[in-house]
Formats: sequence, structure tokens, C-alpha cells
Amino acid sequence: MSHQHLTGHSLSDVHETIDTTKPRKGIKRVLAYIGPAYLVSVGYMDPGNWATDLQGGAKFGYQLIWVLLMSNIMALLLQSLSARLGIVRRRDLAQANRETYSPVVNFCLYILAEIAIAACDLAEVLGMALGIYLLTGLPLIWGVGITVLDTFLLLWLQRFGMRKLEAFILALIIVIGASFLIQLFLAQPNVSALAKGFIPTPLNNEALYIAVGIIGATVMPHNLYLHSALVQTRKIGSDVKSIKKAIKYNNIDSTIALNAAFLVNAGILVLAASTFFSTGHQDVAKIEDAHQLLAPLLGTNLAPFLFAIALIAAGQSSTVTGTLAGQIVMEGYLKLRINPILRRLITRLIAVIPAVLVILIYGEDEVDALLVFSQVILSVQLGFAVIPLIHFVSDKKTMGEFAIKPITKIAAWLIAAILIYLNVQMVIGECISFFNEEGNLFWKIIIILFALFFVWLFVMMTIMPLMKKHEHKSSVRIHAQEKLLNNLTIHPPKIIAIALDFGTGDEKLIANALAQGTTNTQYILIHIVESASTKYLGNYTDDDEARKDKERLENYCSQLQALGYTAYAKIGYRSRVKEIQRLVQESNANLLVMGAHRHSGLKDYLFGETIDSVRHKIDIPVLIVNM
Repeated sequence: MSHQHLTGHSLSDVHETIDTTKPRKGIKRVLAYIGPAYLVSVGYMDPGNWATDLQGGAKFGYQLIWVLLMSNIMALLLQSLSARLGIVRRRDLAQANRETYSPVVNFCLYILAEIAIAACDLAEVLGMALGIYLLTGLPLIWGVGITVLDTFLLLWLQRFGMRKLEAFILALIIVIGASFLIQLFLAQPNVSALAKGFIPTPLNNEALYIAVGIIGATVMPHNLYLHSALVQTRKIGSDVKSIKKAIKYNNIDSTIALNAAFLVNAGILVLAASTFFSTGHQDVAKIEDAHQLLAPLLGTNLAPFLFAIALIAAGQSSTVTGTLAGQIVMEGYLKLRINPILRRLITRLIAVIPAVLVILIYGEDEVDALLVFSQVILSVQLGFAVIPLIHFVSDKKTMGEFAIKPITKIAAWLIAAILIYLNVQMVIGECISFFNEEGNLFWKIIIILFALFFVWLFVMMTIMPLMKKHEHKSSVRIHAQEKLLNNLTIHPPKIIAIALDFGTGDEKLIANALAQGTTNTQYILIHIVESASTKYLGNYTDDDEARKDKERLENYCSQLQALGYTAYAKIGYRSRVKEIQRLVQESNANLLVMGAHRHSGLKDYLFGETIDSVRHKIDIPVLIVNM
């Protein structure tokens, strides 16, 4: 295990892997910091954005462009605060939350963060499946299944380092941007009507639902966790000048990347408005409908092809950042680091299951409605990520001179208030229409209970950082705090067990065991007979293999005894794992020595993986010797 893993840093495997302290000149000095915001920005142009932008443009023309602009301004400020938290405190948002809030509040915030990531991943699953369907005609249900395979993409990319991962994401962003630039050129939007769309106008209930979806698709909760961790991939100096420089260049990074995301989102909305709304196709609410209409309305087959390619690129790029966000949230809140493949599979399955159920029960026609709903879920949870973030970057005790200025604080709280107001208004409107219907008493009670829970969590989350007794808890680490090494005395083992398989490495295995002992140590040589008859006869087995194995083991013992060692032979039957465990415990061994043949992947299943299974069942040290 590397030193990085012991520190408990966010994304420890890539923490400070890019050194910005090296002397650089000109543009290279800026490029050292550029990258984190591009990984964040792909979340602002994922398939969920497509659904909300397409519906907004098709139904309301250019009217909601101001909502997109407002969302982008919000995103710029909030992402800069997230980056500031990571740069100054070297903490991601999840870690900072754990240091500040009570365990109950933290667990609730963790669950909400996981739901937000799952909702985001749901959009990516559906978007990828739609893109594959539009490009190849493969049914959505098969496309959803294929998306499970990209769980391994991030793991493959991370092998090449953070810079290569950022380059891959940037390439996908360029594909998305170029696709829509060409489509906009073909669509030729009305410039004067487009300009009027930047003027705020009142919204009816339907427009408000789409607007909240746009905000949720733009300002994503998991991106606030992600950005605060990604900036820590840069190694910076601890002095004031270095921190100021890092904040400055990361703000430049965020401005460029998020404005690029805004242009993509605006491009989708403008394309929908100029192609569908202006031609009387206001009922276009589905991505596949938009794809089918692009060719006849724009007079070329290039547009729908580019549309599908961009959709796949958007889904694939977002799935990478969703995986990273899931890792950050789980490690920060739970101090739990699990296998990246398992983490990715869990997140993806949480997203795949509802997608499959909707397709099977309601059919493919409801997929786009599910996409929009996933973005509304994201928006509803925004406040639970934004409010703690504002608290943390406003705290002068932890941020020092880098705490945000009063004008920035006012702007941040104003954004939080707007987000919460819009979400509360939307939720209340939906609930009133539901409560006006007869019946559904059970679900009405559930909604009331959930409402009370959210109010309680919101109040606790808002006031707890202001209460002194919750300030500055001990530092959050994935691993335990460092301690003084006061007791380093280990007595040599009196009894050493050696698990032999009668392979070519027996001699090496015994030699390593002898090196661990003293003249008074006893050596227990263990071998497990696994012939076909042992499955039925167990220790009553007396076939040729069992006899020869016993003779060979006793021969080893005789040789060791002749050299002056105390050695005994013990034979086991049937299960390697259970028998090794039993014989080790019966012998009262203080150390077990085993050989590793370095099988991996499929070979573990073909030949068996004994070591991990054994070491989990015994409580003595295990020495592994590579054969």
C-alpha cells in the first residue's frame, strides 16, 4: 500500500499527482492547473440536459434561454466555491460535511448524495442507450444492458494518469461542441428572437417544471463534491501566494469550461426552438422524435448522425465523472473505500434497474419523461449540497484570509435562496395537484412524512455549522489518525504452520518459514488431499494419492528433523480452506506460511483462490511467499 493511500486524502490514488510547483513559463504555467473544471463540465452537458433543453426549446421556443444563462452563472459561482474549498482546506465537500455535522445528519446527506449520483447515472444510462438506438437501431433494453460494460472504462483510463483522463474527456467535449455547431449552422436560428430569450419572463407551471429540470441538469449536486476533490490532484505550495495562484487559475479553468457547457446547452435549446418550435412541432418532447425530425426539417442526414454521436459522447463522458463522484461521496461520508469495479457496478445497477423497469412496464415512450424526472430529482437535492458549501467557504477559522468576501457571500446565499424557492414552489405545485385527487391515502401520508423529514434535515443542515459545539471536529481520514509507535515488540513465533501443495516451490516455502523461527520453534507441515474419493470418504480415504501425499509430507518432516528442527506432519481432506483453518487452530500456530502462485482474474476461478479465504478465517499473521 502506497503512502498516498495512508493519508486519507480525497481520490488518494491521484492526489497531488500533477505538480504545479515546478518552474514553468508562459502558457505552460496556466495549463498545469487546467483540467478539473472540464471533468466537472461534462456533467453540465449530459443526456439529462438534452431532455430538458429539447423540451424547453420545442415547447417554449427561445423563452427559457435566460434560465440557462442564470443556471450557468449560478454554476460558475458555486463551482468556484467548491474549488476554493478543495484548494484551501485540502478537503472535499463530503469530508468537510463529516467534520461538521452529526452522524445522523451526515448519513442523511450521504443518502441524498448517492440518490443524486444515481439519478445522474440514470440519465447517462438512458442517454447512451438512446444514442446507440438512434445510431444502430438496437432496442433500448439492449442499449441499457450495453452501458453496464462501460463501468470498466474509467478503470482503464486511470491507468494512464489524470492528464490522459482529462484529455479523453476534453476530446469528447470537442466532439459534442462541434456536432452542435454544425447543426446550428444548418438550422439558421432567428437571431432577434434568440436575443429576446435572454430577457427573464414569467413562467407557467409547465414551464416552471422544465425550468427546474434545466437548473437541476445544469447545477448538479455531485459536481460540487467532485470539483472540491479534483483540484486536489494538483500539488500546490502551502504559502499564501501559491494558494492565491491556484484559486486564480482554477477560476479561469471553471470560466472557460462552464461557458463551453453553456454554449452546448444553449445550442441544444436553440436547435430545438429554431427547428421544432418555429415549424409548429411544439409537441416534440422526446430525444428520438427530435432525431427523426432533424433530417426532413434541415434537409440533410448529417444532422441526425451528428446528434446521435454527440449523445453517445455526452453519456460516455458523464459516466466517468459520475464514478469519481461516487467514490468521493462514499469515502468522505463513510470512511469506506471499496473496490472501484464494485463501486462502479453498484452505481450503474442502481441506475439500470429503474431504466429497465420503466422500459419493460411502460415501454420506450416514457424514457424521456424519466430523463426529465431524473433532473428534477437532482434539482430538489441541490440545496443540501449548496448550503453546507457556503457555510464552509465563509468560515474564517478554517479558510483564513481565503474566506469569501461579503459580496460573494450575499450572491451565494441569494443563489441558494432562488434554488430552494424554485424547488419548493415546484414540489408544492405537484403535491397540491396530487392531494386534490381522491384516494391514495397511503401515498399522501408518505409524502407528508417525507416533507417533515426534509424540513428537519434542512433546518439541522443550516444551523448546525453555526453551533459552536459542532465546530472543528477531528480531521476526517479514510484511515485512523496517526499514533505514536510505543509497542513494537513481537515475540518470535513458537509454532509455525506451513501449507504445502507439493509443487515446485515447496523448498522455497519451507526456507522462508525457517527464516521466521528460532531453534525452539515447532514447524507444522500441512497438506490437503483433494482426490475424488476424499469428497465422499474424507479422512477415511486410503487411495494411492492420499498414501503418496502422506509419505511425501512425512519425508519432508524427516529431512527437517535430521537438520535439527522440530517438525510434524498433518494431513487434511476435502476443502483446502476449511481444513487449513482447522489444522492451524488445532496446532495453536502463531504464524501461517502460504505460497502464492500469482493467478489473477479467470485463473482464480479455475484454480481456486485459497489465500484470501483462509486469512479471513484465522486471526494469526499470514506470510505470503510468491512462488
